[in-house]
Amino acid sequence: MLKSCQAMLRPIVRLLLKNGVMWKEFAELSKTVYVEVAGRDYGIGGRQTNASRVSILTGLTRREVKRRRDLLEGEPAPGLSKTSNATRLLSGWFQDPDFLGEDGAPMPLRREGRDASFDALHRRYGGDIPASAMLKELVKAGAVAEEDGWLRAISRYYMPDPLDPESVLRAGSVVNDLGSTVAWNLVRPEGAPSRIEGRATEPRVPTRRVAEFREFLEEHGQAFLELVDRWLHENRAGSGAAKKTVRLGAGIYMIENEDSAEKAGAEDNSA
Repeated sequence: MLKSCQAMLRPIVRLLLKNGVMWKEFAELSKTVYVEVAGRDYGIGGRQTNASRVSILTGLTRREVKRRRDLLEGEPAPGLSKTSNATRLLSGWFQDPDFLGEDGAPMPLRREGRDASFDALHRRYGGDIPASAMLKELVKAGAVAEEDGWLRAISRYYMPDPLDPESVLRAGSVVNDLGSTVAWNLVRPEGAPSRIEGRATEPRVPTRRVAEFREFLEEHGQAFLELVDRWLHENRAGSGAAKKTVRLGAGIYMIENEDSAEKAGAEDNSA
């Protein structure tokens, strides 16, 4: 388990070092996460785990557990609504027939109007972020262009600037989603279904083919994500229609490890 954790931590530590986060700060943060997870996942009858059991599970003192819980109670939840709402809006622009032209491409839109306008698109997909703020962010990110009073969709997805706070929060959310799936498959309750998680890799692909593979993956991966997104939109619960809902989705990521071929060659030579 520790060797597996070491592998999981490498990309995280790479990001932390890039942003000047020292190991002591990470160690302090890990204590808080230990208390959070132990309290949430190891309670009885759906209740929060008591402080004594959290102390036993984590190795922290009861006083430290209380301090960490106090920190968690005063900590605001990460605000990822802008990222998800922006992506949902762009997806609607590329898929909703009401905003597509005869050629199947996203229609140029005026800012205001009751029918095919950015305001109408925002009312349908933009969530609780003001339309003006959403448009400003999409233009800034290069996902939407404005020319002669018309708005044109440039990108199917929203990606904040690197190291922008929204981008950093999104990175944490992506790693959390992937890690949660892997962890579920390892420790899921008996009889519970597994969650699909797989990879297709080859350690001996010539470096010159990387760009070609990237284009291949973007084309077919994006097509798959659009299919998933369409299904999710079609099955989204209406306002007040369902008492209990769950967050569903799927993700795709590219794997590129420059030293994998060297390792494979070393293994062949040793054999």
